[in-house]
Amino acid sequence: MTANGAKPAKARLFGTDGVRGLANGDLTPELALSVSAAAARVLVAHDSSHRPVAVVGRDPRASGEMLQAAVCAGLTSAGADVMQVGVLPTPAVAHLVGELNADLGVMISASHNPMPDNGIKLFAAGGHKLPDALEDEIEALVGRPGTRPTGAGVGRIYDITDALDRYIAHLLKATPHRLEGLRVVVDCANGAAWAAAPQAYREAGAEVIAIHALPDGENINDGCGSTHLDALREAVRAERADLGIAHDGDADRCLAVDAAGELIDGDQIMAVLALAMRESGELVEDTLVATVMSNLGLHLAMREHGIELRTTAVGDRYVLEELRANSFSLGGEQSGHVVLPGHATTGDGLLTALRLMARMSSTGRGLADLAGVMRRLPQVLVNVKVADKAAVAASAEVNAAVAAVEAELGDTGRVLLRPSGTEQLVRVMVEAPSHEAAGSAAHRLADVVSSVR
Repeated sequence: MTANGAKPAKARLFGTDGVRGLANGDLTPELALSVSAAAARVLVAHDSSHRPVAVVGRDPRASGEMLQAAVCAGLTSAGADVMQVGVLPTPAVAHLVGELNADLGVMISASHNPMPDNGIKLFAAGGHKLPDALEDEIEALVGRPGTRPTGAGVGRIYDITDALDRYIAHLLKATPHRLEGLRVVVDCANGAAWAAAPQAYREAGAEVIAIHALPDGENINDGCGSTHLDALREAVRAERADLGIAHDGDADRCLAVDAAGELIDGDQIMAVLALAMRESGELVEDTLVATVMSNLGLHLAMREHGIELRTTAVGDRYVLEELRANSFSLGGEQSGHVVLPGHATTGDGLLTALRLMARMSSTGRGLADLAGVMRRLPQVLVNVKVADKAAVAASAEVNAAVAAVEAELGDTGRVLLRPSGTEQLVRVMVEAPSHEAAGSAAHRLADVVSSVR
């Protein structure tokens, strides 16, 4: 109970990217079974004309074996058939939901999180992110008893042995130019891309050196992948490669490094792809969608080249909503989560990498040269603990301080104050021509924010 006697609001089971938690701690087999059974029951309630079919995949985490067994048990206990596709990237599962004409997709992964965590992400028919309303229906049934089929009504489990080949064929079809002559190092994060990424890049024509491509169930994201780029930088320089590609644990993200080992982030990748797609006529309404956290350099570069940049709240779900609502063809986040709706229903790190390398190959230009279309401005982010986020937003002193910094920076910088969605924090972000200027302004604003009572 709260201080006034009211019951506290129940936390929503589904977060921004499915159900996540410490595997066998917060995310237990019992919960996995209950969530999947509830999902099957909701599908039946919406359409009882046929037995529902679900595609189930996972990343290589050891706990994924346990959770996959629970998910399959839950689905079949509610009368759904299961097509197991094994260890595959999240976007592969999303694609296969559509290709196999399934009613549901289940990906068991915690993406870039450490190995002890895991998660359950659901896809609707066609491989699209599950709508909030459908998640709410499923959540309402979790833990509640329901009618269970018996005999021939119990679901069956099938292994789709050509799932990887189907996914790679899809990727190659979406790659506009062969990659012969390119030498690439790919960091697979000991994750879901360990087999798919090297095979896809080789079949597209590139010479591939794969690192962190030996998952053992425990080493996923461990000092490697898109959150730890040092090993990739070293390998690119040592192998004299043209570029390096880094994926996260479930391979829905892609970051890159150029031949010198310099980071090419999601904003720069989107800038390169936006120009390529406008040139080929693929960039719908000459518009790119990104979040408010994208670097000001992306805004300036797109403006210079006559491309409109639409911004959304932080989170891939908001980018996806804007893309789908307006039928745009490119969007993403600075983190390397890039969406190409003409070819994928969710962020696909392998597709992003292939399109980036295809641009290099078709133009004969190096990655540093291509990414030079955008100058990334120094960005400083300070997290400020506050007593009341609403009071900060309403503070005249804070608003005046922000206005003063904006006037000081003019067109050469940017200020963003964003309350955390889960903590009593306000994130103060400043971009400026130099790191020193950005840091000075950010800490001055942080001091004002922290003084609000």
